Amino acid sequence: MGGDRVKKVCIVGASGKLGQYMVRQALERGYDVVGVCRERSVPKLAAFDGLMTIVPGDTNDPEVIRRAVDGCDGVLTVLVPWGVRQYASGTAQAVLDHAGPDARLIFSCGWHITRDGKDRYSRMFTLGLRIATLLARLVRAAEIDDQVEACRRVFASDTRWTVVRGSTLKEGPGQGLPVWSPHVGDPVLASDLTHRVDFALFMVAALADDTLIQEAPAIVGRGTRSALAHVGGA
Repeated sequence: MGGDRVKKVCIVGASGKLGQYMVRQALERGYDVVGVCRERSVPKLAAFDGLMTIVPGDTNDPEVIRRAVDGCDGVLTVLVPWGVRQYASGTAQAVLDHAGPDARLIFSCGWHITRDGKDRYSRMFTLGLRIATLLARLVRAAEIDDQVEACRRVFASDTRWTVVRGSTLKEGPGQGLPVWSPHVGDPVLASDLTHRVDFALFMVAALADDTLIQEAPAIVGRGTRSALAHVGGA
């Protein structure tokens, strides 16, 4: 499915910072947009009133997702490991179960996700991940391991998926479409920084890029030092 066939897009996790960037960019491309977010977060989408359809509810609720993705050519999903109730894996499974068989499914996660075990992480990254995982579990705030499980289910599916693995994110002006590599550890990714608006750009652009089907690109900002050094310019 090329970009000319994508008409209607569902954004799961639309009220977050990344989600709102994706909503804006999808609308700018002329897509019919459906957004899913928790009911208490609906006011965060007030700027898009009348421009999109909002389906309120937990994103790991299969019935909410079934209604939201109905008729959608693409689904952009922010995999968030909130709480200790398998939120990320439940969200991923609901999308896999209810999206159309030909729909483009784009999922977001962090660099800690590995598809084939060939990613190379620094000791500092690995230590930081272990500490974050332990602390999140102790305060029952998040299940980082559940995001790993969510992506395992996506990787095992025969759908038209892409898992976009983001570096450290920050706010900032757009630098253009991020640079990507199949594996963390590639020198082009060394800067470990992407502006959130550009992460959203990569997610939305992937809807029309069939070369990314069943790929797990690890991305970095196009204007970062490592990207400029290894791809020759912005």
